[in-house]
Amino acid sequence: MSDAGGKRPLTAGPAQGSRPGPGGLSSAEVLERTRAGRVNSVPFAASRTVWQIIRANVLTLFNGIVACSFLLLFILDQWRDALFGLSAVGNSVIGIVQEYRAKRSLDQLAVLHAARSRVLRDGVRQEIPAAGLVPDDLVVLGAGDQVTADLQLVDDDYLEVDESFLTGESEPVGKHPGDRLLAGTLILAGGGVARVVKVGEETFAYRLTSEARRFSLVTSEIRRGLERVFTVVSWLLLPTALLVINAQVQTHGGWAGMQDPGRWTVTAVAAVAGVLAMIPLGLLLLTSVAFAVGGLRLARQKVLVQELAAVEVLARVDVLCVDKTGTLSSGSVAFDAVHDAGAGPAEGWRAALEWFGANAVTSSTAAAIGEAFPASNALPEVSSVPFTAAQKWSSVTFGPASGAAGTWILGAPDALLGGPSAGCREAHRRAAALASSGLRTLALVHNPWRLPGAGTGTAGVPGHTTPALLLTFHENLREDAPRTLDFFRQQGVTVKIISGDDPRTVGILAGKVGFGTGAAYDARKLPADPDLLEQVVEAHNVFGSVTPAQKQDMIRALKRRAHTVAMTGDGVNDVLALKEADLGIAMDSASPATKAVARLVLLDGRFDRLPAIVAEGRRAISNIERVSMVFLSKTMYSTLIALTTGIMLLPFPFLPRQLSAIDGLTIGLPAFFLALQPSGQRYEPGFLKRSLAFAVPAGVGVAASVMGVSIYASATGGHSTAAVQTASTLTLSLIAAWILVSVSRPLNRPKFLILAGMYGGLALLFTVPLSVEFFRLDWPPPDLLAASLLAAIAGSLAVEAVKHHQRGRIPSVRTHQE
Repeated sequence: MSDAGGKRPLTAGPAQGSRPGPGGLSSAEVLERTRAGRVNSVPFAASRTVWQIIRANVLTLFNGIVACSFLLLFILDQWRDALFGLSAVGNSVIGIVQEYRAKRSLDQLAVLHAARSRVLRDGVRQEIPAAGLVPDDLVVLGAGDQVTADLQLVDDDYLEVDESFLTGESEPVGKHPGDRLLAGTLILAGGGVARVVKVGEETFAYRLTSEARRFSLVTSEIRRGLERVFTVVSWLLLPTALLVINAQVQTHGGWAGMQDPGRWTVTAVAAVAGVLAMIPLGLLLLTSVAFAVGGLRLARQKVLVQELAAVEVLARVDVLCVDKTGTLSSGSVAFDAVHDAGAGPAEGWRAALEWFGANAVTSSTAAAIGEAFPASNALPEVSSVPFTAAQKWSSVTFGPASGAAGTWILGAPDALLGGPSAGCREAHRRAAALASSGLRTLALVHNPWRLPGAGTGTAGVPGHTTPALLLTFHENLREDAPRTLDFFRQQGVTVKIISGDDPRTVGILAGKVGFGTGAAYDARKLPADPDLLEQVVEAHNVFGSVTPAQKQDMIRALKRRAHTVAMTGDGVNDVLALKEADLGIAMDSASPATKAVARLVLLDGRFDRLPAIVAEGRRAISNIERVSMVFLSKTMYSTLIALTTGIMLLPFPFLPRQLSAIDGLTIGLPAFFLALQPSGQRYEPGFLKRSLAFAVPAGVGVAASVMGVSIYASATGGHSTAAVQTASTLTLSLIAAWILVSVSRPLNRPKFLILAGMYGGLALLFTVPLSVEFFRLDWPPPDLLAASLLAAIAGSLAVEAVKHHQRGRIPSVRTHQE
């Protein structure tokens, strides 16, 4: 049961100094404040702004180097060698377009599902967008609500609030009349009325809450790893450029003859070629595009991505924790029956149930009671205690003349029927029998006195209570639940059911979805020792009677065991666990508080969306890793070629235009399409290590092969510069193409077509007269051609050996083909 607590009548008077009357602001007062601009609107920060997207894709260090190189060659009238500028522009345009499409789609979803608030206006309760709040509005609060403006509690009820967004403190904070409630906090228990004191940018935490809810493209292992590589490359660019410049000067007559403008042109072209070859221009673009396209595809499947970095987490989830209610079950609870607790119901029980049903805030169980026992003449309560997931009960106290005098407590049988009396023992036995049949069971007990501490959040169950009756409810299992859980098992993902319901009830439902028979592990027996807790959580997959704090502890235990944990849920009692999990997934029926802390929200509530969501994450990340190997190999061999020519004082073996053609045909275009291909691989940590373990030795092999051709040409002599450059270009093209083939395995039809297009493009590059003339590809003499082909074969064999060695030595992603 999520909440069965009540609250004071909504006509409770405001706190001292507040301006609205008991019924809230009038329409005229709201209009006056709205016209004055005093509304709860803040700059929408659900995703990066258009300017942020443009800046991230255009204003980068590497783009600055490309722009300067382009201008230099254009000034020197070497525009044919400045084609890389078009490639850089294309990269930026593609990145901007893809991210903007994702932004627009995700922003629309975020607006449609933005937080709403219940307010009192003109004496009537209304539900409005949170952005429509104005100062002095009276906001009606209940468990599961997210506070969207700075408020002051004005009635005499008690609330428990999660302020961790602001303070980092995970323990709930009790709030009493007159206390402030800050924007961004979450109501975990209780209910009441609060007055709006600050809205919009005036709120204490609007920056923090907007930051907590905006999408992110930077908090991922992959992007951090790539940024480290880019930092190293940036430091190598200047010394490498100086070495290349010196080598070209020395091979063209030395520094003494540099008065000739023609020599400066040749030197500048070679330096630009050497520097630009080192820059993995498209790699960061493809990473951003993969994340953005992943978010866009998920949006089309009615999945709201609160943080784009969640796409990476999706790919490496190996434990999925699910709450029973609202996840495996439909979330709807239907009243079943009233059962005798053994001693006969006390007088007034029906009035008590009518009150609990009429005062439900976010509880589906209490709502089911309200449908079964509609209130006719609701009794005024003297006091009440709201439901909390920790205590697992709520209560109401009626006056002596009400006909239902005393305190009525509704909650979990284990929490209420632990007394020493024979009546409690018999009621507990009957409740256990009902729970064993798979029915959700609640107990209603009675005490003739008011609870000590009622209304303060510190009330305790009195020692002498009389069991009044037992209530049972039934839930409907989601039709897609067994099939979805089978998918995760086949994919090597461990599924664990973590529920607050009775272990016997949870065990019966778990058996229906493939977990075997028997009761769930009773969370009341969980050890306090962290090491023992890890062992228990690892060994068992079905848990019942789990408190919110225990859910959080269990997630932490799994993470300490190096698991990547996803958690699904829809109740306020799931908030702590969702925040702690690597990936929180909220259902559409979730409370605003639950949705606020989740990274993904299933907007149509379909549990069978999860396989497609996981597949999308795996597609994005495994393909990013695949293309990163290609780009980093290119950076490695380009750096080594530039350094070798600089140190050995050899002519740089390529023109910038030739490198642009090779990059476009063997890396840029194929990698872009490969990054969008399906994949069934689960990503595991160690992305940079795996990528460099392939890229470094493969790059060394490629550089050795290309430089072997240059050294052979220099040693034999008699070869034109154009012939040597053509031979080097041919060698590099064939080996770079084989690198792409190697990292694309296993091949399927789309990948085969991509690779066939690459080889077709290379064939056209070396045979079409217009292309041959533009790229200065003079066919080399037979001996140099033979040396080029032998070097290409040797380099390709080296690449194949590296890939084979990597498969045997470094644990890569575990593959589960769908």
